[in-house]
Amino acid sequence: MTEIGTAGTLWGMESWGIDLSKQAFKFSAAHFLIFPDGSCERLHGHNYRVFVQVDAGITEHGLVIDFKRIKPIVKQLVDELDEHLLLPGEHPGLVTSERGDGVTEVRYGDRYYAAPTEDVLVLPINNTGPENLAGVLGRRLRDQLQQQFPQVRLNRVLLAVEETNGQRGRWEWVESPA
Repeated sequence: MTEIGTAGTLWGMESWGIDLSKQAFKFSAAHFLIFPDGSCERLHGHNYRVFVQVDAGITEHGLVIDFKRIKPIVKQLVDELDEHLLLPGEHPGLVTSERGDGVTEVRYGDRYYAAPTEDVLVLPINNTGPENLAGVLGRRLRDQLQQQFPQVRLNRVLLAVEETNGQRGRWEWVESPA
């Protein structure tokens, strides 16, 4: 597959992209935010929705990336977060430890939680807000796209995570100009 790329016109540059917002791009998870003053929310959950935009050169076949090939990648990424307690592994005040009996203990200040280890995901972020969740998913999506579609030159990847209707955090990666 040959990439045609970005085209110049008399009035500017053209670019192509795809947007994905599918009912299947959702996950349910528990979390709590930790605020700058050290306080935190109570443990609670959301039914998150994920939205994706990919900008890249258009191929000689008139496609950016075939929707049929990208949807399973996004679905797999969101499924990995589904039905878990999400914890910020890079927050300096949060301590997690696995006991020998398959239980993970979580301590933050005077709070204590214990959950089956298989239900807990410690993520490489400092807080579990939707913008950080978007970053985790967005980086993984970008990496998967670059691995599975090396012939496609990605220009931009945007991923948004909606925790409640009309309230999203987003992450965006833009290819550096050569």
